[in-house]
Amino acid sequence: MTKPVTDNDPRTGSTAPGGQRLPWAPGETPLMLAPMQGLTNRALRSLFVSWVRPDVVWTEFMRVNPVSSKKRLMPGDLREIAPAEGGVPLVVQLIGHGRDALVSAAQVAQDAGAVHLNLNMGCPYGRMTSGLTGGGMLKRPELLEEILPALRETIAGTFSVKLRAGYDDPRQIFSLLPLLERSGVDFLVLHPRTVRQAYNGFADHAITAEVVRQTCLPVIANGDIRRAQQGLRILKETGAAGLMLGRGGIGEPMLFERLRGRASAEPDLAERRTMLRRYLDGLLPLYGKLFCGDAQVLAKVKGVVSNVEDPELDQELKRLKRAKTLGDFKSVLGEL
Repeated sequence: MTKPVTDNDPRTGSTAPGGQRLPWAPGETPLMLAPMQGLTNRALRSLFVSWVRPDVVWTEFMRVNPVSSKKRLMPGDLREIAPAEGGVPLVVQLIGHGRDALVSAAQVAQDAGAVHLNLNMGCPYGRMTSGLTGGGMLKRPELLEEILPALRETIAGTFSVKLRAGYDDPRQIFSLLPLLERSGVDFLVLHPRTVRQAYNGFADHAITAEVVRQTCLPVIANGDIRRAQQGLRILKETGAAGLMLGRGGIGEPMLFERLRGRASAEPDLAERRTMLRRYLDGLLPLYGKLFCGDAQVLAKVKGVVSNVEDPELDQELKRLKRAKTLGDFKSVLGEL
């Protein structure tokens, strides 16, 4: 039997009317910061929590070692694990394959303090070596029949799945819904592309809307949410329980506040320029503490800049990405 999650502690979650355990309060429409490999490290998460305060934050995915039962998760990953960050629930995302390895890793994560656990079934770039991971798990959906219930039995807190609409068929999700429901998954995060699409084409949120209609599980809409009006339209048209912001949120943190109506939905150039400078100025000292040396800090902050899409700031963004040294980067930033 899994242990119950209390209803009133923001670190441990709440219980939905349907009985699902959730890392957000019933009745709220959560805005989540997506797990993005190489980007959503604890430094970036802490900046987002202090600045725009997502309702839920996620770790980068943690690779599960399929061989060593003594080292299922890397020491660096274990240091990232916590029930919450700054009072915001933290979801720990696992990527791996094999029931025993995943169950063991889930227990290790819980022992390290994880309360909210997620299985990555969506990453199109998961390693496909000794087993199918990430989105590759959708190639062998029959294996999920034993993996998902076993994880549910082990996970005492919230258990969610982040997945694509299918491996190569965007309607595969509909054949998976009964399994996800009877396995006791608490909520889904759906990116309505196929694994084979990777990030090509467009996220088809008509699929999201149909999934919402067909399942009792809360569904978080993910994919191609870059502007406030777009996100609000997706919420209205799909009936999704909330939104997950990936590249759009990383590229423009104030998107969280714009969706809440606390900031202009259509900021002018001066505001966007100011926000970009504030964003990168805030990240640099945090990255300086987390990473080793100027070269690594520069590479990491350039990864963030690569997600910023603003044609009116195109020249400035190109100069930031072309900077050869951290000093050059800071000089360009100072001119914004």
